[in-house]
Amino acid sequence: MHKPLTVRRSWLLVVAAALVIAQARDARAQGFVSPFIGYNFGGDAGCPGITTCKDKHANYGVAFGALGSVVGFEAEIAHTNDFFGSVSDQSSNVLTFMSNFMIAPKFGPIQPYGLAGAGWIRTSVETPGQRSDDNEVGWDAGGGLIGYFTSHIGVRGDVRYFHSFQVLNLAGLPSLPNLPFGETKIDFGRFSIAAMFKF
Repeated sequence: MHKPLTVRRSWLLVVAAALVIAQARDARAQGFVSPFIGYNFGGDAGCPGITTCKDKHANYGVAFGALGSVVGFEAEIAHTNDFFGSVSDQSSNVLTFMSNFMIAPKFGPIQPYGLAGAGWIRTSVETPGQRSDDNEVGWDAGGGLIGYFTSHIGVRGDVRYFHSFQVLNLAGLPSLPNLPFGETKIDFGRFSIAAMFKF
């Protein structure tokens, strides 16, 4: 007499378990690769502002990581030639490598995101007979929007800011001369457009 009820409960448990597993699979982060191109602006860059720049120099690179429906992580490497602008008898470039935590709630095919992280900023300036390289620890923060054409392919627009850390000399505490900070502090913004490939 109780067998049909027991069978029905068993089926309900199976269906509920299947739904939980399906949701867990959907919530699982997917890996991604995102090549990008853009330009730097503001701060120490040759362009004074994001919309008032006549002397744009391409910034290109690639980001890779994992992204779920709410949070994610990325690492990216980027390079810019003539970072300080076109100057006679001088060439300059900036190389950045950053690791970022992402907050990225997904709404259908649209996924806005904010991010922040830290990493390495290398600036190089070369003039006839002289070359200067500075390696600094820095941080970045920014955000953007991803739009998906399919579940695996999309495009994103991104604005973020890069700053090297400042060495803080607190009263009464000894300085720390062995930290990997260069003497030249640098900051700039970056606008970029990227392809998004999830797998």
